Amino acid sequence: MSATPSAQYSLTLRVELPSHSNVLSAVTDAIRNAGGVIVAVDAEETTGEHTIRAITVDCHGLEHRGEVITAVGAVSGTRLLETTDRTFELHRNGKLHTGLNSPLKTRDDLSMAYTPGVARVCMAIHENRRKAFKYTIKSNTVAVVSDGTAVLGLGDIGPEAAMPVMEGKAMLFKEFADVDAFPICLDTKDAEEIIQTVKLIAPTFGGINLEDISSPRCFEIEERLIEELDIPVFHDDQHGTAIVTLAALTNACRLTGRDIASLKVVMAGAGAAGMAVAKIMMNAGITSIVACDRHGAIHTDRPDYGSAMNIPKTWLAENTNQERRVGSPGEVLDGADVFIGLSGPGIIQAKDLGAMNKDPFVFAMANPNPEVRPEEAAPYVRVMATGRSDYPNQINNVLAFPGIFRGALDVRAPKITEAMKLAAARGIAEVVTDAELAEDYIIPSVFNRDVTQNVAAAVAKEAEVGDDIDAVDQPTLA
Repeated sequence: MSATPSAQYSLTLRVELPSHSNVLSAVTDAIRNAGGVIVAVDAEETTGEHTIRAITVDCHGLEHRGEVITAVGAVSGTRLLETTDRTFELHRNGKLHTGLNSPLKTRDDLSMAYTPGVARVCMAIHENRRKAFKYTIKSNTVAVVSDGTAVLGLGDIGPEAAMPVMEGKAMLFKEFADVDAFPICLDTKDAEEIIQTVKLIAPTFGGINLEDISSPRCFEIEERLIEELDIPVFHDDQHGTAIVTLAALTNACRLTGRDIASLKVVMAGAGAAGMAVAKIMMNAGITSIVACDRHGAIHTDRPDYGSAMNIPKTWLAENTNQERRVGSPGEVLDGADVFIGLSGPGIIQAKDLGAMNKDPFVFAMANPNPEVRPEEAAPYVRVMATGRSDYPNQINNVLAFPGIFRGALDVRAPKITEAMKLAAARGIAEVVTDAELAEDYIIPSVFNRDVTQNVAAAVAKEAEVGDDIDAVDQPTLA
């Protein structure tokens, strides 16, 4: 993929310049010539002879940042005072803080919020523990739990290094759904220890969002916690991706007049997300799915079927590709309507898409580099989606999880069912009106504030109905 300057590599340069000269123009020219994108130029301080300017620049990588800094420093008459990494500054001292719902200004405030008045509330909850939802933070608080073993594209980086991601997740909960989420990173990789720890802290929280826990442990952890807790437990890496993918598929079918049940789907990627995507598609009525890993199409006749396959691959072998098709992802695209990528770059070639049925959908969601470049896929594809924010139709989990927990918390749902996940997908899809629907707009923007409200309402309604279809069984643990 071509390098595009972005805010993740932005920096602020504090530069001292002569007050009466054209040196500022020379500096901005040097930045542009080095490939930087100037976001802002602010005057911080002016004396008789010098002006200090703060210049904010987007770059496309760490090496590029160095090139921009060197270019500015080379301009005659400038003095580079300081460079600041804006992303690191945003994370300084963490991205979260606590606040108070009620002020503590008088003795009366103190006596009601703490001793002695608090004792009456404690005893009311002691007599009926469900009152914790009314009189404590439990009613609106979610734990974002990780062990740091499968963080973004970084892998097993440990609990401390995972904290910035979990803090970011908590920010999204608050910003988009007004849910108070707290990051909890555990210093253990043992599934039983994680399960027991979450159970021990569960009285504080109204829901548990599992995040970035490696497969196959994530399946046992989620399944056990769903069974043993009476609050919603949701592994977003699996189900968030699946829900948003189904929403996008729903609207692509609306656009093209297809029946979703008639779609023939090829998937590349047989991990936790792949299994969840297959499951939700099957619950939506899709019956033709061929899932692939690096060795090709997965089915029960493959030599590695059985003990050599992990949980998601075994499940996919037993529940998809009933025709037992063989071949690489590119080879089994022949006659497919949909390609869904949950793997990595270069898995298929653009020319492979030419074997798909007319007006195909290609969701190449590997991030940051998709399975096939959208520019190369364009001649073959009717609807293209990726996991990137700089292309149309971004499949982004933030469209799902804030509204799902908002809806579940609002009705105190004890779990998030398969029917609630389908309702969430419908809620996302319905935000895009018939007038707005287009090849480059099948999924709403993450900043569309109607999304969370729509998803929450759909989830809450389904939770009250309490009809868990469970059309596709959960995988059986070894």
